[in-house]
Amino acid sequence: MDTYGMTPTVGAAGPGPLLAAVERLEQSPQADALIGLIRRAVRAVPLGPARDLLHGRPLGHPAHPLLVQIPLGTWLSAAVLDLGPGRCRAAHVLVGTGLLAAAPAAAAGWADWAELPPEQARTGLVHALGNTAAVALYAGSFLARTRGRTLRGKALAMAGLATAGAAGALGGHLAYRQAAGANHAEHVSHLVSDGWHPLGALTDYPLGRAARARLDGVDVLVVRQGEDSAHVLADRCAHMAGPLAEGEIADGCVRCPWHGSRFRLSDGWNVEGPATAPQPAFDTRVVDGRLEARLRHGHERHRHDGQRPSAA
Repeated sequence: MDTYGMTPTVGAAGPGPLLAAVERLEQSPQADALIGLIRRAVRAVPLGPARDLLHGRPLGHPAHPLLVQIPLGTWLSAAVLDLGPGRCRAAHVLVGTGLLAAAPAAAAGWADWAELPPEQARTGLVHALGNTAAVALYAGSFLARTRGRTLRGKALAMAGLATAGAAGALGGHLAYRQAAGANHAEHVSHLVSDGWHPLGALTDYPLGRAARARLDGVDVLVVRQGEDSAHVLADRCAHMAGPLAEGEIADGCVRCPWHGSRFRLSDGWNVEGPATAPQPAFDTRVVDGRLEARLRHGHERHRHDGQRPSAA
């Protein structure tokens, strides 16, 4: 209470020790050199089109959270069976199944991690190391069970489950607190009002080159196509909010300068990852030499050709 005994004072408590530790991790640059080496190694793997599959572009959101459900589910089921009698063989099979399923989940996680900014990459590295430790513990559990050392196998599995849980908590922080994998352009549809918005004289924009403008409080990319047309997309990349107006324009697409995602200018479709969501696109018109644009909603995105565009 204050001096007059009427108004409650605001508490001085801030982040707890666990959250404070994670926040210190985000800001600590000690592992940045290692992160750079691993990042280059992951990017150098010749995955081709499989890289977009690992990112989850065909799903429209990251694949890693989906893939991790299999090893976590099988390992949790094995733990339940380990607590009861007579289920050793079934638990053994579940531990092995989880180990097999961990491989694609890890591959998807590393592919996503390689395209994260420093603060997220630091948290993500510890998350990955925790998951690696969990896999090692489960591999030891599987080997012990194979050799008939059931109690040792159960103990290693329980340690693996606890480690995977801690690593999963860091993954949740990475996804929900740091917004890794989130659609960073989703807010545009909530900010831009319906109807046509002025963008100035069409001739103010360079022909065939990227330019930035402001529309109803949102930055947009404007690419003038000719004397009477232009393409307009939300400027901030859906992947990590990179500035598309600073990107390369080629083959009817814009490439994000930060992580290389490519979006089709005609409708914002993400033709190449790591972005998993398309870019908000705008209809355009020219009235008395002045460019106007209005937000194209999801159900209208591909109405010009009447079908969903191809992935390439």
